Amino acid sequence: MTTEILILSLLLLFAINAPIAIAIGVASLLGILVQGNFPMMMVVQKMFGGMDSFHLMAVPLFMFTGVIMEAGGISRRIIDFANALVGWLPGGLAAVTVVSAMFFAGISGSAAADAAAVGAILIPAMKKSGYESDFAAAVQASGGSIGVIIPPSIPMIIFGFLTGASIGQLFAGGILPGILIGVSLIAVASYISRKKGYAATTTFSFREVGTTFKSALLALGAPIIILGGILFGIFTATESAAVAVVYALVVSMLIYRKIKIKDLVPLFINGSITSAIVMFIIATASVFSWIAAIEDIPARLAGSLLGITSDPVYLLLLINLILLIAGTFVETTASLILLVPMITAMLPSLGVDMIQLGVIVVTNLAIGMLTPPMGICLIVSCSISGDSLAAISRRILPFLGILLVDLLIISFYSPLTMWLARLVAK
Repeated sequence: MTTEILILSLLLLFAINAPIAIAIGVASLLGILVQGNFPMMMVVQKMFGGMDSFHLMAVPLFMFTGVIMEAGGISRRIIDFANALVGWLPGGLAAVTVVSAMFFAGISGSAAADAAAVGAILIPAMKKSGYESDFAAAVQASGGSIGVIIPPSIPMIIFGFLTGASIGQLFAGGILPGILIGVSLIAVASYISRKKGYAATTTFSFREVGTTFKSALLALGAPIIILGGILFGIFTATESAAVAVVYALVVSMLIYRKIKIKDLVPLFINGSITSAIVMFIIATASVFSWIAAIEDIPARLAGSLLGITSDPVYLLLLINLILLIAGTFVETTASLILLVPMITAMLPSLGVDMIQLGVIVVTNLAIGMLTPPMGICLIVSCSISGDSLAAISRRILPFLGILLVDLLIISFYSPLTMWLARLVAK
């Protein structure tokens, strides 16, 4: 009875568009009341315990890094460098949008921050250059989704927290898939731009690449510090996040001089609000996961899927389908906490490494960021471009198509994920 109440109440609250954290929290409370064997004080204890993790400290720190560097003039320098690299392609600004998103992904760890920081500059620039507004927003939304695949990645941190997988290896495993996705999105954007007659923004020049790289060098230093420190074992993912915050403050305040001391309070408030939303979801989902574990729901659901097929290929395809559907309707953090226990219960039958599974899960949920109604990258791009969600959703379809192809490659070609991850393990 508890299982049915837990799942049905959660689905009902999602259906009436209740906030994600509230929906999970209320469903969990109902489950505890029906179960009847635990005091309500356990809810508070489990919520606090769910957030009390050294790994999860990296979440607000990476969010602070993104907020500081966005306000500190980082985005403009990264975009100028991206323009020198790929602005000569057909639809140069569209390609610049994707490459800028890839660079910014190495700073923020958040798809929403990625889409907002780059989109605020490039969506208006594309519209001014004659690009259709909904196409510009679709390019930005698809590029923004890379923010959780190229490390640092907040969803990968949460996956590592849930499974015990090495966050450093997860980060390493996301690098090549992130590059694959970026290149494929550029190819689609350039193909569409050629058909639409969108011109290049510049001609290729090694001198311009060198000049803009020099200007952006300090901006690009953050991902180098974050990834280099983790991959070479100098510090953990959480420690790297703290180093990144300090680096962002030094660059933005003392070198670029774009942030004053009086600007810090609003910036920290902004970062705190965003972080609090994520941590509240983690807290309530921790209670849900605890009850689900008591009721043995993950193992039962895993058994049901294994009853459908035991073939690793079909099983992996089925899990991808479940994750894509979940990413469409459920917020990323909640999807991870609700589904990862079930998926990892099937790991021996899947025939994939835990690190590859983590990248597969995060890639699926990144694609969910482009599909309404929970597509956060779509929503951010809509708010910047002024287009309707329906208009952008139609223009996103070619990008979704190539992302699904990329997902299949990531799922079934393990060296793409595991080559760098294994180097880190050594």
